Amino acid sequence: MRNPARFPLKEGLHSRQAHADLPEQAIYEREVGREGFFGPASHIHHKHPPTGWVEWEGELRPRAMDLNQLNELAMARSPFSAPVILHNAHCQYRFWHCNEPMTELARNADGDDLLFVHRGQGELFCDYGHMSVSEGDYIVIPRATMWRLTPETPMQLLMIEATDDSYQLPEKGMVGQHAVFDPAMLEYPRINDTFLAQQDENTWRVDVKRHQRLSRITYPFNPLDAQGWHGDLTVMKINWRDIRPLMSHRYHLPPSAHTTFVAKRFVICTFVPRPIESDPGALKVPFYHSNDDFDEVLFYHAGDFFSRDNIEAGMVTFHPAGFTHGPHPKAFAAGQAHAKTFTDEVAVMLDTRDALQATAAAESVENPDYVYSWRG
Repeated sequence: MRNPARFPLKEGLHSRQAHADLPEQAIYEREVGREGFFGPASHIHHKHPPTGWVEWEGELRPRAMDLNQLNELAMARSPFSAPVILHNAHCQYRFWHCNEPMTELARNADGDDLLFVHRGQGELFCDYGHMSVSEGDYIVIPRATMWRLTPETPMQLLMIEATDDSYQLPEKGMVGQHAVFDPAMLEYPRINDTFLAQQDENTWRVDVKRHQRLSRITYPFNPLDAQGWHGDLTVMKINWRDIRPLMSHRYHLPPSAHTTFVAKRFVICTFVPRPIESDPGALKVPFYHSNDDFDEVLFYHAGDFFSRDNIEAGMVTFHPAGFTHGPHPKAFAAGQAHAKTFTDEVAVMLDTRDALQATAAAESVENPDYVYSWRG
């Protein structure tokens, strides 16, 4: 059994409560924590912003990529041909434009896929039946499920593969199983008339991805020919609008409070509109933090991203572990001035225990000046 040494100490100027009532002479609080906000932590109070660097050398830097600029590169016949943006041994992060009905089925034998519908709507057909999907939906596709999409309007999808792993729901602890979203809100495919009508005796091919390589299986009929099923494994979806975030008017909750799905080596969190903390002494923007066990990736889906300047929907920021990050100066000043009472941002966060690698596709749409965007 491992038991980290914990002996809370105090030194110099400090607040008694994290993220609240910060001393006037040292308002820049930096959380140094382990285990993704669950482990030992200290809060260091600085007289200068921890992000106040003036020069940066080397590959370890905060990055911003504008996935809107991928254009034709993201338009692919198969989801497995969509460009990988970031990856490690346990995760692949893709962005895919699906504008036309898939003429071949997809099957990922490497792990579960999570699809987030950034734009558009359409129909999903899979081993378990049919369901409609639309902007803002998360869709969890279990490993080795056959599926295809028929867009009604052009679709843009963020795809996150849990390589050799599966997606599960987070433990909700003392707030109970119905907090954040009631599991009854999860939807699943149905064997309905729409599904039965798509079954035919034509030739169909299935692209199967295993060990990150593609194989192709050809059938003289549509293999999505299920007549029914029973069990507790299936495709499932939930829309961000069905998420009811945990909140405190007196304390800025850590990102882990907004966890939506978990895998063994990473978590998916969802930031949705909520009231901003109203207590006069409470921090009102994300706190500066050195969460050195995880890489952090944020996909910006919609709204006004209150902790970042010059960030628009369809962009991604990537903050590798190893340095402090936090709100931009304007956002921090607005929080100090209580300038806003409500957030209207929607963003998908990926936190990985293992270092992510950026691909050539990511670098092709990277803003090289983002590293200096914290300059006051």
